Amino acid sequence: MFFNKSRQRLTENSTLKLGNPDPVTIELRVSNRARRLSLRVSRLDGRVTLTAPVGSNQDEVMRFAQERLEWIRGHLAQTAPSEVPQIGSSLPFRGVELSLVRGQARVVEVYPGRLLLPPQSPKHDVIRLEAFLKENARAALVAASDHYAEMVGRPYGRITLRDTRSRWGSCSSRGNLSYSWRLVMAPPEVLNYVAAHEVSHLVHMDHSPAFWAQVGAIFPNYETPRKWLKDHGTALHRFRFRD
Repeated sequence: MFFNKSRQRLTENSTLKLGNPDPVTIELRVSNRARRLSLRVSRLDGRVTLTAPVGSNQDEVMRFAQERLEWIRGHLAQTAPSEVPQIGSSLPFRGVELSLVRGQARVVEVYPGRLLLPPQSPKHDVIRLEAFLKENARAALVAASDHYAEMVGRPYGRITLRDTRSRWGSCSSRGNLSYSWRLVMAPPEVLNYVAAHEVSHLVHMDHSPAFWAQVGAIFPNYETPRKWLKDHGTALHRFRFRD
C-alpha cells in the first residue's frame, strides 16, 4: 500500500487482506472524484472494492474496512459461484435451459431441449459455445435494432458486442450502439426491450419522461422485460467462457 509517509495519507491504489484465518481480499481504489469512503461487493464475481478519496487517512480506512468485515463476508456468502459450461450441464439460450450434449456435426447445433457440441477437440467446447452465442446475439440484435430504428425514423451508426457487467446496452452521442452478447441467453422479449431502449436514445439522450414515452411507443409493456433483467440478469454472468 502506498502512503504519503509524512501524513500517513493514501496516494495510490493497492490491495488489502483482512481477517484470519480466512482473509478477505479488498481492492483499494484511491479516487480524485470520491468524496467519502464507500464499499462495494460485486454480486457477479465477489470482488470487494473499497473506494477512498485521495489523501484519506490510513488508520481511518483500515478501521472502516475492519468494522465492515462481517458485512462483507455475509455478502460474499450470497455470491453465486461461476460455472464453466460443459457436457452434462445446461446453458440458457433465448430464455430456455438447454442440455449440453455431444453431437456429430462440426458446428454447434440447436435441438429441442439440447445444444449439440462437435465431437472433435472437446477442450474447445467453451470457445465454440461463446462463438455460437455471439453469432446468434449479433444476428438478433442487428435485426431488433434495425426494426426499432425504422420505427423511430433514426439511423444508428454501428453495433458492437461486449461482455459488459455494468450495463446491457448503450448508445453513444454518435449513434453507435453497444450490447452485451449475453442477452441472447435471456428470453427474446428481453433482448428486444434492450434494443428498443438503446434505439430510443437516438431520439432522447437521457432518461427523461419523454425518453420512456418513446420506449413505450415502440415497445409497449416494457416494464416486464425490464424487471426480468433486474431479477435474473445477474445469473447470466455466472457462466464463464474464458479465464
